[in-house]
Amino acid sequence: MSKHDVLQSDLPWWKRTTVYQIYPRSFADKSGDGIGDLPGIIDRLDYVQWLGLETIWLSPFFESPQVDFGYDISNHYEIAPEYGTLDDCRRLIDEIHARGMKVVLDMVLNHTSDQHPWFVESRSSRNSPYRDFYIWRDGKKPYGGAPPNNWRSMLGGSGWHYDEQTDQWYWASFLPFQPDLNYRNPKVKRALLDVVRHWLREGADGLRLDIFNAIYKDASFADNPRSLRAIPSEDNPGGFFQRALHNQNHPDTFAFARELRAAVDEFDDPPRFLVGEVFGSPDLLREYCGPSGDGLHLVFLFKSLRTPFRAEAVRGLVSELESAFPEPLHPTYVFGNHDRPRQMERLGNDPARARLLAAFQMTVRGVPFVYYGDELGLSHHDMPREKASDPVAHRFRFLPKLLLPRLRKHGILTNRDECRSPMPWHAGPNAGFAPPTASSTWLPLHPQSAIMNVAAQKADSTSVLAAYRRMLRLRRRSLALSSGGLELFEPPADPKKVMAYRRVYQDADRTETAEVFLNFSRRSVSLDLRHLPSGKQSRLFSNLHDEPVVARAKHVLRPWEAAVVFCGEPA
Repeated sequence: MSKHDVLQSDLPWWKRTTVYQIYPRSFADKSGDGIGDLPGIIDRLDYVQWLGLETIWLSPFFESPQVDFGYDISNHYEIAPEYGTLDDCRRLIDEIHARGMKVVLDMVLNHTSDQHPWFVESRSSRNSPYRDFYIWRDGKKPYGGAPPNNWRSMLGGSGWHYDEQTDQWYWASFLPFQPDLNYRNPKVKRALLDVVRHWLREGADGLRLDIFNAIYKDASFADNPRSLRAIPSEDNPGGFFQRALHNQNHPDTFAFARELRAAVDEFDDPPRFLVGEVFGSPDLLREYCGPSGDGLHLVFLFKSLRTPFRAEAVRGLVSELESAFPEPLHPTYVFGNHDRPRQMERLGNDPARARLLAAFQMTVRGVPFVYYGDELGLSHHDMPREKASDPVAHRFRFLPKLLLPRLRKHGILTNRDECRSPMPWHAGPNAGFAPPTASSTWLPLHPQSAIMNVAAQKADSTSVLAAYRRMLRLRRRSLALSSGGLELFEPPADPKKVMAYRRVYQDADRTETAEVFLNFSRRSVSLDLRHLPSGKQSRLFSNLHDEPVVARAKHVLRPWEAAVVFCGEPA
């Protein structure tokens, strides 16, 4: 073990960490009902620790009618019985901490379930004391026969929904059974900040904020302007032929990010962090971090989800994010999650490209987020829309099937079941996800579970899993990779095939430099490394093998290989 294993940089832990997203329903089922649960996650924590990921982000497991599988919360303080109990939750947090890891909880602050007691009471009468907890408006036209304005939901179509009993419309940014909370009511803001503080007291090290960019809406309720854009994208949430000017990325949401940060900063032993699910250009998303870094600690930069996996395109992405998020700000790199096609879809289901992506994600400056199963190179799982559990699939059932692959190429998944297959642990019954006695699993097992599973890949030193573990170990042992600055430079090879950057860590006691070379091609490429400092033996690590070699003046990068060369103090 290198002495770098015990050295610490002066960066806060959340800038140096690596994050693993677990979708609890699909990770591990201990009870045998076919649904993943918290005790099942506890049983698999040693795997996450062995892999080398340092922080676990858990998608919601709070009390919910499960129409949107946890993103429709009916009680922020209780655990859905499918997943376990409050004691299970506390034991999970304790077990994560006992392994030296951190835990991030998913906070849905924008909306609740329509079965939340607040909304049930709110819709009971216009005079209800909870009426103003949600966004209610009179309709247009005689007898309120049309929505209050032209705002569209994030899925297209009007986000306004008529309630016959009270003859008004309520607003929902996402699905109709997820009514948005009204943050212009101080009681709502206070109540949700109390929820945040509660879970931080329970031991959460960080919070992931669901569709945070929709928190505030313009108080004028003016119509949104029209646009020519049909399909929203990660850096332009406007779509469906209108700009989401008045219902997304409102200036008051930027201000609330700072209020939320102040509440989180009350808990500083250890420091906690916030990461927001937000959509817009990198320059716009930087505003969520606050003018002096006093807002959200991190924001998801989803532009990476659609960046072509080519040297020039990835270089351009890094250049843009470095420009938009210079120190003390910090970028994020995410290539998959519970709403998007599996990352292997974009990689042509090529394990070699997946190994290269692992190397890039663990060596670039930023916080990497890894979605469960992506470390196996798990491919996208096509499922029939007619049998879907996902409410989004039912929302889009009118779309012609021939259109769905094209939407998927744009990163739009109309059946999110397809990226939520149960985790395949081994080739035995139920792929090890559920006990052998379980008669079924909540979603079908991935068709490749028998050959593409944790046990099989643990035994294969050339597997995608082995590459992730290798690069995570290298990152942990290197201050340059975990904490250093980044400088792009022209590679000593074909720039259309090879991307290169330099990571440098420096403090009063030491300087460590790592140069990273990524071969984005099917052909071997010769690297000229004569520029390395003379008189010092430099060590070269590859994403394809465990042991380093001495860096020579010439090095041949194999197809889809990454090389990390340490100059001076080696890892």
